[in-house]
Formats: sequence, structure tokens, C-alpha cells
Amino acid sequence: MWWLGVAGLLSVAVPRYAFPQTVSLHLASTAWPPFTNSPDQPRFALDLVDEALRRIQVTAETVIVDESRLSASVLATEFDGSAALWKDAEREELLLFSEPYLQNRLILVGRRGSDVSATTLAALAGKRVVLVGNYSYGDQVGTGAAPIFLRSGSEEDSLAKLLANEADYTLMDELVIDYIVRNYPDQARDRLQVGSTPLIVRPLYLAIRRTRLDAEGLIRRFNGELRRMIVDRTYHKLLHVDWIQADVDGDGRTELIFRSDQVGMTAPGRTYDLLVTAPTEKTAPADRRFYMGGNIYENWASVPENYKSTTSGRPDPDARTASIFHFAW
Repeated sequence: MWWLGVAGLLSVAVPRYAFPQTVSLHLASTAWPPFTNSPDQPRFALDLVDEALRRIQVTAETVIVDESRLSASVLATEFDGSAALWKDAEREELLLFSEPYLQNRLILVGRRGSDVSATTLAALAGKRVVLVGNYSYGDQVGTGAAPIFLRSGSEEDSLAKLLANEADYTLMDELVIDYIVRNYPDQARDRLQVGSTPLIVRPLYLAIRRTRLDAEGLIRRFNGELRRMIVDRTYHKLLHVDWIQADVDGDGRTELIFRSDQVGMTAPGRTYDLLVTAPTEKTAPADRRFYMGGNIYENWASVPENYKSTTSGRPDPDARTASIFHFAW
């Protein structure tokens, strides 16, 4: 696990200003909502990477290229790398990868009453499944027994096609589903059936060309900022989530971290797992460990009462207030 212990989390032995302020990176990515996109669109991955790099005095410019050009572009000398890349052997020869900072987890979504128990794409053979964009998901999409894939222009378009019965299912990232459930609870309950097992899980990395003399130092410092961004709640803000589950102290067990130290009177319901390594049986939130005020508490009952404020449901003044998706029902 890459999470440090609590005591070391905020004192990572990496100097913050080892590089001059003029360091810049010229990066490439595809338009891959909601992870990468133009600045006026949802782009969770680019927002996280840009913030971590800003903290180590590095500016990054990401150019959106066609998917067919991405690998060739980042493996050539045209770009310094990519802010959101999957690993493979060919890329690892020329690129230095960070620790995974996020996952693309695609969950099956159907209309209310649909069977969403499938755990593989092969189990959906012959079904119409809508996906955003023209990007692929490696060997898991387009080979063997597979669904009939339809393409959409956005997450909103995917949902519209599903509700209009133009598709049997859609595959949506768990972050988008979390947004729908929190912002459209009645519509999600009445009109959607959401699966529980990701059909596709792909970790995301920052990758920098090995030929850059500062590549190793940049990656090391970037990794250090990821650790800080969890406990200072930057992840919560940029991902638009209330609860994140992560292994804060590196013991192999996860903790729940709220967007502030005022968590409300009842244990949380829906939470976002930052990195899932394998399907596991969900533990009731009341029985999970919690990270509050720099300390870990073994269960909800042991969280001190001064953290259980009735004001936690109020809007977070530090959170982004603009809607990032606009779903029509």
C-alpha cells in the first residue's frame, strides 16, 4: 500500500521547493470524460494532477489529442508524458509512472428493475450497452463474447439513451454514479438500477518521459503531494465527494475520511473507495475505522461527540458550487 502512517503522512521527507518555479510540463491526453477534458468540462484526473503539480511549483499544459495518437505522442518526443495514463509494458520502457492516484471503475447501470448482477462483459453478450466516447478499455472491450456497444457524447447523453430505451444498460464511472445518487436521489431511486461490482477497473497514473533529467524527482514529489491531498481534503473538493475511504496509516485496513472534521450525527451511508484492489465484502460504515482530527478511531461509536455536529450537512464553503453534470430525467 502506498499510504503512509498518520504520523508521517504530513511530514513526507521530500522538500517542497527543490525545483525552480519555472518547471513546466507539456502533456497529452484524450478527451475522456469525466477524467480528462477541456477546462470547462468535468476533468477529475486533470484537476487532481494539476493541483498536485502546482504544489511542487510545476505548471502543466495538457493538449487533448485523438485516442489513435495518444500512445505514439507520449512515446515520442512531442510531449513530456501524460497526466492520466494506463500502464503497459511498452509505455513503462520509456515513461516513469507515479503511484496510482485514482481509478476508472465502470459500474453497470440499467433502468429500474433491470438485472445488474453481471460481473463480466461476457455476461452481457448481445445486450446494448452505451459508453462515452470512442476510447477503448483494452482487451476487456471489443473481443470475444461481448455486448453491442453504442457510443455517446457525454455521461448525460448516456443516461438519456438508457432512459429512452435506446440501450439496455450504460457503463458509468463510480464517481459519476456517486454524483447522481447525491444530487438526484429521488430520480436515482425511482428510475435506475445500479450494479455493485465494477466490470472494468483501470488505475490512473501521471507518466513522465524517462529522458527528462528531473523525471524521478518530479514523480517522487508528486507522490508525496497525493498523500497530503487526502488528509487536507483536497481530494474531496476536486472529486466532489463527501466521504473517501483510504488506508491512511498503511496497515492494510481502510479509514473513512469526511470532507471536514464535522461529520454529522449518524454514520455515513454511501462512501467513495479511492483505490479498490479486489472485490471485497462491504463492511457496514458504523463498523469501519474513521480518520478525524489527525487521529484514527476504530468504529463510529468511538468517534468523539465534538466531531458529530448537526451542522455538517450545510454546504462546504471551500467546495466548488457549480454543477458539474446536468442530467435530464
